[in-house]
Amino acid sequence: MNAEEIKNIALEALDDLKGRDAMTLDVKPMTDITDYMVICTGTSSRHVKSLADNVSMELKKRGLLALSIEGADHSAEWALVDFGDVVVHIMLPETRDFYDLERLWSTPPEDAEAE
Repeated sequence: MNAEEIKNIALEALDDLKGRDAMTLDVKPMTDITDYMVICTGTSSRHVKSLADNVSMELKKRGLLALSIEGADHSAEWALVDFGDVVVHIMLPETRDFYDLERLWSTPPEDAEAE
């Protein structure tokens, strides 16, 4: 399964459970760690956990296990589901605002600014 397919399945899984403001960042030009970051907002800690579980389950049904699931406990403000080529971040609104990953990962690398 390629990164584009993983990303699309993750977005569908988030949408199925009414994840808010889901977006995808193509970070291939900025890092070798992953190709895409999917960012989504949950309405409560329980919702964040449910969204992370649903993403993991939907991809598992298709034969892909998460490399890691972090923060998806009962008091989750932020959960991360890592599929290698796609990393899914699910956060409460205030946590998403605080970390502002969209702005952080939209900043061009330093060497690109010099060109």
